[in-house]
Amino acid sequence: MQTPDTAVITIRPADGPGDLAAVRALCWDYRAHLRSISTSEAELVATFYPEAKYHALMDTLESVHARPTGTILVAELHGNVVGCGMSHALDERTSEIKRLFVAPHGRGHGAAKGLMTALLQQARTDGFARVVLDTSRSLTAARALYTSLGMAERGPYQDIPDNALAQLLFFEATL
Repeated sequence: MQTPDTAVITIRPADGPGDLAAVRALCWDYRAHLRSISTSEAELVATFYPEAKYHALMDTLESVHARPTGTILVAELHGNVVGCGMSHALDERTSEIKRLFVAPHGRGHGAAKGLMTALLQQARTDGFARVVLDTSRSLTAARALYTSLGMAERGPYQDIPDNALAQLLFFEATL
C-alpha cells in the first residue's frame, strides 16, 4: 500500500549565489527539455534562444528579473531547489512570466502551481494590471495549469516570427 506523499513545497524568492546557480541550472535543463520534445520544438528554441543568446540571458537573470518590477522564485522540496519561475515588467501595466520549470524529481508535489500562484500574487502586489506569458502548444500540463489559475488564451502580445506562431499559445490574467 502506498502512503500519500507528505512532502511540502516551499516557494520563496531566490536568494544569493547558490539559488541563482540552481536557477541557471534549471533554466538550462528547461531549454534541453524543450529541445528534446521534437524537431519543431528544437527549432523553436533555436529561434528564440540560440545558445549564445541564452548564455547572455543567464548572465543577466538577476538584473532582468530584479525587484521591484520583477522577481525570481524558487520551489524547494526537502531543502533542495527543484523549480523556478520568474517575471519582469513589459510595461507599467504588464508583467510577463518566464521560464517556469520544475525538474522531473520535483514534479507531482504542486511546485508549478505554487510558483505560478506566487508569481501572480507578486504581480498583483506590485500594482500590475495584467500578467502575460507564452508557452508551447506541446506543453499540455502547463497549459492546463494556466487555465486552472484563471488565465485566458489570447493572441501574441509581442512580435513573434511567423515560423513560431503555430507552435505557441499566449495567455493573460487580469489582476
